[in-house]
Amino acid sequence: MSRFVLITPSIDFERKVRSATAGMSGSLQWFQADHLPDGPDEFLSKLLGEPPEVLILGPGLDLDETLKHAAVLDLQYPEISVLLAAEQTPELILSAMRSGVRDILSPAADTNGIRAMVERSSLAAAGRRRGLNPSASESPGGGSGGRVIAVMSPKGGVGKTTIATNIAVGLGKVAPMGVVIVDLDLQFGDVASGLLLEPEHTITDAVSGAASQDSMVLKTYLTLHSANIYALCGPRNPVEMEGITAAHVTNLLKQLRREFQYVVIDTAPGLGEHVLAALEQATDAVWVCGMDVPSIRGLRTGFHILNELGLMPESRHVVLNMADGRSGLSVPDVEATIGVPVDVAIPRSRTLPFSTNKGVPILQDGRRDVAAKGLRQLVDRFQPNWQDRTHRKLHRRAVVQ
Repeated sequence: MSRFVLITPSIDFERKVRSATAGMSGSLQWFQADHLPDGPDEFLSKLLGEPPEVLILGPGLDLDETLKHAAVLDLQYPEISVLLAAEQTPELILSAMRSGVRDILSPAADTNGIRAMVERSSLAAAGRRRGLNPSASESPGGGSGGRVIAVMSPKGGVGKTTIATNIAVGLGKVAPMGVVIVDLDLQFGDVASGLLLEPEHTITDAVSGAASQDSMVLKTYLTLHSANIYALCGPRNPVEMEGITAAHVTNLLKQLRREFQYVVIDTAPGLGEHVLAALEQATDAVWVCGMDVPSIRGLRTGFHILNELGLMPESRHVVLNMADGRSGLSVPDVEATIGVPVDVAIPRSRTLPFSTNKGVPILQDGRRDVAAKGLRQLVDRFQPNWQDRTHRKLHRRAVVQ
């Protein structure tokens, strides 16, 4: 199967695309031509197997003809993502959006930039195929798409952002370019500092204007991280929170879920309207508590409230962070108080807060650490087919030191 198809007369650009897609699943087929066929069926008939996931048009093609071709393809084969290789202008961006082009790729882009955009377009194609397949099963949060993982805690200061960023980085190794982390702590979010990012755009930009209507525009507001994940960082000023409603959050998460395999949400402490909106879209909730009485009691109260509201996601993952047997409490004590088993216990570690302060998650720098082991166990719970595996003593009491 030719997963990627390129139509361009440029030999140099073909070499860059071939280099960028090397090692990716599937092959690249190149049509060296300075004009397009009469219709999509003409070149698709020359391919073996199913239609490709990504069609790259240009450079060296007539732009008007290319946009017309993209519009026809979008109607006849909506499951194929079209990439346009051309220099961006405001007029071209608008015309491309109307024609159904997924992204505009600069002909001068390097191989890493090309690979990132092709991966992103391929994921979008997969999302479209799921939506077009009437037999596709819907995920627990409603609607087809990726998993939405909300990292929650009724109380602050329990390491929620550290766990959220490590989940995103860990899943980035499973699904490169298929993960986005959203900072939904709209007042004091730390995802940007936790990932050492200087975002050009924030969630404030993403929930308004064209981005709220078109996923291609939305993706331009995401910040690419070196761990092959994307981030949508929190507002630069807490005052901007006033302009972001629960409806904005709902629409944003629905958009991202259609485009990405995993959406990781770092929520604000408590159960405010934005957190509840995120829970309504979540397929999984990661509940984080520390080994202190206020944190544990807060978690028990949070469970009770959400069960009353019917907002508890079916896939629940309880994480005991900074687990320390010398705290005066044991894991069985915590389980008895919250009324559910602890799924993952992350031992107290000096390395973990150091990595957070440095802005490099511990699962990114590859350090061997007791906390890293627990975080990898947590990430493993979101691997494909995890539920189908045999898990002996699934809720085995954790041993902490």
